[in-house]
Amino acid sequence: MQKNMNFIRKLPIPMDLKERYPLRSEYAQKKALRDAEIADVFTGKSDRLILVIGPCSADREDAVLDYISRLAEIQEKVADKILIIPRIYTNKPRTTGDGYKGMVHQPNPNAAEDMLEGIIAIRRLHTRAIEEIGLFCADEMLYPENYRYLSDLLSYVAIGARSVENQQHRLAASGIDIPVGMKNPTGGDISVMLNSITAAQHSHTFLYRGWECQSKGNPLTHAILRGYVNKHGESLPNYHFEDLAHLYGEYMKRNLANPALIVDANHANSGKKYLEQGRICKEVLHSCRHSEDIKKLVKGFMIESYIEDGTQKIGENCVYGKSITDPCLGWEKTERLIYDLAELV
Repeated sequence: MQKNMNFIRKLPIPMDLKERYPLRSEYAQKKALRDAEIADVFTGKSDRLILVIGPCSADREDAVLDYISRLAEIQEKVADKILIIPRIYTNKPRTTGDGYKGMVHQPNPNAAEDMLEGIIAIRRLHTRAIEEIGLFCADEMLYPENYRYLSDLLSYVAIGARSVENQQHRLAASGIDIPVGMKNPTGGDISVMLNSITAAQHSHTFLYRGWECQSKGNPLTHAILRGYVNKHGESLPNYHFEDLAHLYGEYMKRNLANPALIVDANHANSGKKYLEQGRICKEVLHSCRHSEDIKKLVKGFMIESYIEDGTQKIGENCVYGKSITDPCLGWEKTERLIYDLAELV
């Protein structure tokens, strides 16, 4: 008998949770239309810019929904140029395993972990963003088995730098029918990312949630460049003209479907200097103006943004709308940046 793992309780399966907390049918129809618009950007049918934008981590429902409602007002004004996909990142990878692991673990960052309440909380938050605000959101697939709890709600999925080489992430992505972004690993080897994209674009038979599954392959799987860390622990960017041109060339060698890139403007690309995100986005768009190949490749940006600038430690007296994980761009700077990008597209 295994003594080192305590099975606390059996959690509801995704089908049961969806039946208990359903998305109303009229919003499912709206999601299908929005998903088609987003897919058109990745296939090259639309030249609009994708912005996957929002808090580093979704820490509290009220502030996240407040933030998304502000994005919705801007979306109406820039709809001809930009498609906004709010980040509602409900599970967070931790480099050492310590620290806040996201709403799926702790619906209340100041309370104990409770994963039953967590899966309910993340479903409720994504559903409210759709039904009350009208935007369809992104989440990170940190745990492939948890994706099914949100599979009818998400319009974009990201696979992080620490997960991109994992077999289960690649195979699960091959069975998803919305865009899945694969980040380059923290060490910077883009062949790892491209191998993951290749795997996810192919069909597979594999074990998933206790079932033998067969996927068809996901042609909307694509690259995310997020910078990297060298052997000395120094953050280095990979968003410059030469990096983008090199990635385009590697895409062409592999003959992958729908060559596409989202540039993560924070993380190692900014050295976590969050105020640099606007400059980085504008530099990438400048590269697009100088190369048709890069222009065809770059589909948009990933930006960490919240109501207040910066970051703070978890505590009872946290500032409303300020990140408790990585530092984020505050609302006034975010609003200005979105309008600036709309003018440059």
